[in-house]
Amino acid sequence: MGDRALGTAGGVGARAGRLLGAVVRLRERIGRAERLWPVLLIAPSVGAVLVFVYGFIGWTVYVSMTRWNDVLPDYTFVGLRNYIGLFQTPRFQADIRNTVVFTALFLLGAVLLGFFAALLLDQRVRGEAFFRSVFLFPMAISFIVTGIAWQWLFNPQTGINLLLRAVGYAGPLPRWFTDPTVLFGVRVGAIQAGIPVALLPVVVAATWQLSGFTMAMYLAGLRSIPEELREAARVDGASEWQVYRHVVLPLLRPVTLSALIVLGHISLKIFDLTVAMTGSGPGFATDMPAYFMFETTFRGNHFAQGASIATLMLVMVAALIVPYLRYSLSREAEL
Repeated sequence: MGDRALGTAGGVGARAGRLLGAVVRLRERIGRAERLWPVLLIAPSVGAVLVFVYGFIGWTVYVSMTRWNDVLPDYTFVGLRNYIGLFQTPRFQADIRNTVVFTALFLLGAVLLGFFAALLLDQRVRGEAFFRSVFLFPMAISFIVTGIAWQWLFNPQTGINLLLRAVGYAGPLPRWFTDPTVLFGVRVGAIQAGIPVALLPVVVAATWQLSGFTMAMYLAGLRSIPEELREAARVDGASEWQVYRHVVLPLLRPVTLSALIVLGHISLKIFDLTVAMTGSGPGFATDMPAYFMFETTFRGNHFAQGASIATLMLVMVAALIVPYLRYSLSREAEL
């Protein structure tokens, strides 16, 4: 009887062990399935990005090194010939000048206006919500609408010039975006390097639309600074100017960097504002690489040259974004 009982107990233990092993294996399979489901869910999106973003970027780079400058494809490899010819083109040289001037003036205007507007709102003025909405309203408008509105304002026959005549101004009226003059012009290659007068109205329109964005960023940054830091500086004898110079402005450096990156990215690929407002302007004074790429590719059927312009625009944006991403990742790693 004892041996039989021991045998029965041993059989029960073996079956329990097998059952426990089956449960463990089932849990492992369920765990692998749970880890696999997220991968399966994001796989279509990852595949779409790889094909329709990076795949097309690679295709554009390849086309930029071919002889496809007609309606019919021609995939004869020519290396960097299209890029060399592009930099020898007066229009693209003007585009480089316009991009540099527009980016510099636009960033300066949008950041300064946004910062000072944020400073005013940070004083807890009466009607702050109203003024904040007024400053942010231009962001709700597309660049097309902004371009049409400011085109009327800067038209030599309407807008501001009518106001100047109405207040009794008798001198020569400004020609605004129809003026081919280049301020501080210096001959470089086939163009005059300087500040095209016709580009200034475009800078004003872009600054008007996006200064509210920088205002919102700076206002959020100002409100995130503890009041105790400012009070401590005042107790130590710092004037209000010194408080902002030595306490507030250093703490706003990340906000300023983020604003410069976002606005710089917009300025490097600006298209719809110039199309609606000025086109390429007199003597390509307001032409931009994106507009040149559009006309070259879809109106002139020079697909290889258009692809080379698009590739250079991608390189310019990457040169701005990649260092910022590395800086952000390094800061996160330090934290």
